[in-house]
Amino acid sequence: MKILVTGGCGFIGSNFIRYLLKSNPNDSVINVDKLTYAGNLENLSDLSHSPHYHFIRADITEASQMEEWIGKGVDAIVNFAAESHVDRSIEDPSAFMKTNVFGTFVLLEAVRKVLPRQRVRFIHISTDEVYGSLGETGAFTEETPLAPNSPYSASKTAADLLVRAYHRTYGLPALITRCSNNFGPFQFPEKLIPLMISNAIEGKELPIYGDGMHVRDWIYVEDHCRALDIVLHHGKEGEVYNIGGRSEKPNLIVAQTILDRLEKPHSLLRFVSDRPGHDRRYAIDFSKIEKELGWSPSVSFEEGISRTVEWYQTHQGWWRKIKTGEYLDYYNRLYKNR
Repeated sequence: MKILVTGGCGFIGSNFIRYLLKSNPNDSVINVDKLTYAGNLENLSDLSHSPHYHFIRADITEASQMEEWIGKGVDAIVNFAAESHVDRSIEDPSAFMKTNVFGTFVLLEAVRKVLPRQRVRFIHISTDEVYGSLGETGAFTEETPLAPNSPYSASKTAADLLVRAYHRTYGLPALITRCSNNFGPFQFPEKLIPLMISNAIEGKELPIYGDGMHVRDWIYVEDHCRALDIVLHHGKEGEVYNIGGRSEKPNLIVAQTILDRLEKPHSLLRFVSDRPGHDRRYAIDFSKIEKELGWSPSVSFEEGISRTVEWYQTHQGWWRKIKTGEYLDYYNRLYKNR
């Protein structure tokens, strides 16, 4: 297969490209990425000389560029390209609407224009945040009503509905995946786990929103990539597949676990004011993909955290360059006076 991956220099996208080419050595990948703050060419530097990998710096909102590359004969598109940090969406929602909503529209239009001459399978990578917040029990299924609570999750919801509409209206061979919180190598250090790890290594305080009891279902990124590979090759068009890690953890427990792995004191924890619209709990029911496609997570939270902590310890040059650049200014602005 010839696969166009959008946002492939980001955290999940870069891990997916590496996993895909390792698992399917006859496939080829075109990676389209705008290289915004979270897109990093270093994430895939080991593939720079591979004949099966080609990088293009481009913006998915530029219709002419997307139509050109899609029209050249790709078999599938895996759309990771998105602005993804909730705090950033609260500060400035405009970029989220442009990339997440309009960018998805541009890609869908480009695929529609090559139909029926060229059949392009479209895999849209979404998030469990489109479902909103859960109480103390229950889990999101693919039938749970969409109820986003932040500008980020609202933009992803809008994109999901566009994908659904293009499948129903134009017959686009499209699928949607909604995954729980990922963690692992190459995750940008504004996200919870890499922020906690890098701060702990540096002996800095670990900021915890509210009471720290906001619960997330965590999945190691390699498990997510394996699920996406299966959906890409075997998923049923028009369907939504939830992907989860079966590892519900409050944020406070996650931070404490990281401190324990690094043998750092819990006194580094610092509770800060909660953010607006902070969903209390997410949990994913992934029984559909488990039953229909035979996927289930294989890496436990504890094993995944050990691997992730080790990676950030041995790749300090990667994240230190990020934290001393644009991210540092953002970090200071975000947490000052809290």
